[in-house]
Amino acid sequence: MTTNSPLIIRTALATDAECVSQLIGSVANRCTISPTGDGAELFYSSISPQAIGSYIADANFLYLVGLLNGKLAGVVAVRDARHLFHLFVAPDCQYQGIGTALALRAINLSLAACPSETFTVNASLPSVPFYVRLGFQPLGPKIEDKGVAFVPMQLPSSALNAASWR
Repeated sequence: MTTNSPLIIRTALATDAECVSQLIGSVANRCTISPTGDGAELFYSSISPQAIGSYIADANFLYLVGLLNGKLAGVVAVRDARHLFHLFVAPDCQYQGIGTALALRAINLSLAACPSETFTVNASLPSVPFYVRLGFQPLGPKIEDKGVAFVPMQLPSSALNAASWR
């Protein structure tokens, strides 16, 4: 998809839950150990429209959507103002800076609302280089749990104090 208009980032609404769930579902197999999703039933239930709706309604979550030409291009969620919970970009919108824009907006808003000494993410294996470019550092080796593989990562406190995050 080519970008004819700027990315619009806004707070997710309850009415977005179905589309958000579909977008995440379209790329979810990049998070699972098995390409078919076997063993990752808990993960898949956590991205159902009902689950997404509950995150959007929960005050402990900041849930944002990115719209490009009026179409959902990506989503980002932060839990407890310090854990990047979701960051997904539609396949036809990837490699256009949308994930970076969503992540930066969510991190900046979270830190402005609640300054923190830590900011973490459980990065899917293909997304690790992306998070490294944002300044995240691995906290340890790959973890495989309940059908999902990820690397726990954290932004160092020195990066959180940098002007780019404020």
